[in-house]
Amino acid sequence: MDDSIAYPSGVITTRDQSHTLFAQTMAFVAGTAGLFALGAYLGRDLTGGGAIIAYIASFAALIGMQFSARRSRELTIGLLAVFGLLIGLAVAPTLSFYAGQDPQALWQSGGATALFIAGFGAAGYATRRDLSVLARYAFWALVALIGFGIVLIFVSIPNGALIYAVLGLVIFAVLTMVDFQRLRRNTDLNSAPLIAASIFLDILNVFLFFLSILGGRSNSR
Repeated sequence: MDDSIAYPSGVITTRDQSHTLFAQTMAFVAGTAGLFALGAYLGRDLTGGGAIIAYIASFAALIGMQFSARRSRELTIGLLAVFGLLIGLAVAPTLSFYAGQDPQALWQSGGATALFIAGFGAAGYATRRDLSVLARYAFWALVALIGFGIVLIFVSIPNGALIYAVLGLVIFAVLTMVDFQRLRRNTDLNSAPLIAASIFLDILNVFLFFLSILGGRSNSR
């Protein structure tokens, strides 16, 4: 007796594409993380000026991905790899600083980031509510947070760095949910590198916010 369930061919195709997109995107995220780690290792002795150049070059690669996405998948993947390596070089001095001051903060931040992304990513992937409206609010909140960060450079605010990091985590909780919902709803396999870049940026920013909180806490003891 055949117990298989017959689905319309379009449902099977869409479901298969969704699963394939998820697998490819997560593979790209893992690959980008690996290149980031390589860049962080290679740039462990990089100066501040070199880190700034790497930052600029990494975001140039991101912008390039936006233009290449509809023209060449291979070029987009290549730019994602370049981005991962360059952003690793850019963040290397920050990681080296914390590694010298409190190595434990790096591991704690990594663990907290994994739980954070897993939790909010799963929530975003599972929810049926359209989060696109929240995405717009989160974007402008992020712009405001960047402005607040610039103010902190020139004005001393009690616990300003902690406030900045906590607000950043709230904003990226929303953005993480939005990106994982976009991953679930999308079926265009060519979008995998772009979604992977967005999710990797969520992970990186969350990690840096946790590092600011946990590293700052240990330094204040």
